[in-house]
Amino acid sequence: MQHVKIPQDRIGVLIGEGGETMREIESRAEVRLDIDSENGKVEVEKTGDPIRGLKGPEIVKAIGRGFAPEEALSLLDDDMMMFDLIDVDAAARNKNDLERQKGRLIGENGRTRELMEELTGASVVIYGTTMGIIGNPTQVDVVRSAAEMILDGAPHGSVYSFLERKRNEMKRQGMEFHQFTG
Repeated sequence: MQHVKIPQDRIGVLIGEGGETMREIESRAEVRLDIDSENGKVEVEKTGDPIRGLKGPEIVKAIGRGFAPEEALSLLDDDMMMFDLIDVDAAARNKNDLERQKGRLIGENGRTRELMEELTGASVVIYGTTMGIIGNPTQVDVVRSAAEMILDGAPHGSVYSFLERKRNEMKRQGMEFHQFTG
């Protein structure tokens, strides 16, 4: 059994209308969720296939970090799919810097975040003080590298060039880079 803590404002999303999302996670990931809506603690207990069950806590964490349930459930689409989290707060000197860093990751009208998704095929969400990524290991590595470049102060243009280069490499290697759909 694993314990995951999620923000209060994400509990409703995890449960879903009439418990629908919770039941879908339980059935698809072969786990049982015990959600304490008072403190945001979620117990995740494997009930079936232990490999699928390992993805249960990751799905709950992904929803807790701002992903839509369908995107979080895409972790079950393929054994290689993974969830990664970047702590934006760790790269910030203070609250103003945190907001600036988040703004740089999101980009004007969300363009930087969108380009990360379009050029890698990963799903990217910026929520609170974190940036979440769902994709295969290569996609996640490329997005993480691009985010680190931005957090280190690299100009957006050079980050976009890096993403284009990586996308072309993935294409040449015959890798799937299109958005996974759940």
